[in-house]
Amino acid sequence: MVDLADCLLVIDLQNGVCKGKQPVANFKQLIEQVNARIEIYKANKRPIIFVQHNDTTLLAPQYAWQLVPELSVPADAQFVQKTHANSFWQTNMQVLLEQKQIHSLEICGAQTEYCVDTTVKVAHSLGYQLQMVSGLSTTVANSLMTATQTIAFYEDIWADRFLTLIEG
Repeated sequence: MVDLADCLLVIDLQNGVCKGKQPVANFKQLIEQVNARIEIYKANKRPIIFVQHNDTTLLAPQYAWQLVPELSVPADAQFVQKTHANSFWQTNMQVLLEQKQIHSLEICGAQTEYCVDTTVKVAHSLGYQLQMVSGLSTTVANSLMTATQTIAFYEDIWADRFLTLIEG
């Protein structure tokens, strides 16, 4: 079993991302598994950070911007607001991680090929050790691939290059 990371990073599990015109793949299973990871991190007194995209289509505090209600959000959770696919760009993410002396992150969330991929690669380039439970990112189908194919494609790119894929 892989050790827990210093922090769990939950990216963009918001109503407008997950429940839009085309709902994300495996939503129910994803939320159950993310909630299980949240409970593990909470039980081990590890920080949990929720990242929320905030722009013209996901505008705070509107419904689309809000985290999906199925998500367990601990009272002591931290929040980072972003306007770009990169969770570090013009946000307080790096300062927050430095203040908490975080060197490793477990990442999950939406959308695989946008905000999750960008954040994985930027966090890796900043020197963070990364891990992800296989299957804990999600997206929608596009003109080239199904959501399942997209998730598998990105997990194959990330595995052993940018992060360690683990079983939940």
